[in-house]
Amino acid sequence: MTRRPRLLLFDVDGTLLSSGPRARTAFASALTDVFGTSGNLEIFAFEGKLDPLIVTELMREAGVAEEAVAEGLPRALDLYLDRLEAALALERPRTKPGVPELLERVASSPSAVTALLTGNVERGARIKLSAAGLWHQFRFGVFGDDASRREELGPVALSRARATTGIAFTGRDCVIVGDARQDVACGHAIGARVVAVATGKTPAAALSAAGADVVLPDFGDLDAAVEALLG
Repeated sequence: MTRRPRLLLFDVDGTLLSSGPRARTAFASALTDVFGTSGNLEIFAFEGKLDPLIVTELMREAGVAEEAVAEGLPRALDLYLDRLEAALALERPRTKPGVPELLERVASSPSAVTALLTGNVERGARIKLSAAGLWHQFRFGVFGDDASRREELGPVALSRARATTGIAFTGRDCVIVGDARQDVACGHAIGARVVAVATGKTPAAALSAAGADVVLPDFGDLDAAVEALLG
């Protein structure tokens, strides 16, 4: 009996790469130009959050009126992405240990469909991953403007996977790969296996306590990483 392929859904920031301080500067300047403030950007917890929600929460905490946030959000994101693209043309994102090799291995495997599940809006994910030379490794993606909460992205991924591949994946066929507690919660919401990697801001112990099935320090041990994803 042929085994059904696994649907591997990768987060981007903290899991696959880090965009560096230029990305943070681009984001801060876009918020300031549109709303007059970047809010408490230095202490804000970005991990696992969707891009539109990050803008909304930052501006709400800064006292910007809800109507002004809703009106300015599209312009702020567009401005940020324009500046991000220019910034990453000057300084490429840093890929996390083992990531290029891991993606090469799983993307070429007949037992896996490799896709994205990220809080980035689509253009942001494309800019970052293209600059890192990784965008071509993914069949499709689910992005930060596809739902209002990260836990709602899993069902979108299942639907998009069927439209893209013709395979009716279930949650049990999926592996969510991320670096934050929200990635774990997203996986649990659809009954997926969760492989967490401690290359972001969240320590391994916290990822384990959140319920990740496997926690890796990074993807440097390629055989262990492939086994976690496909074994």
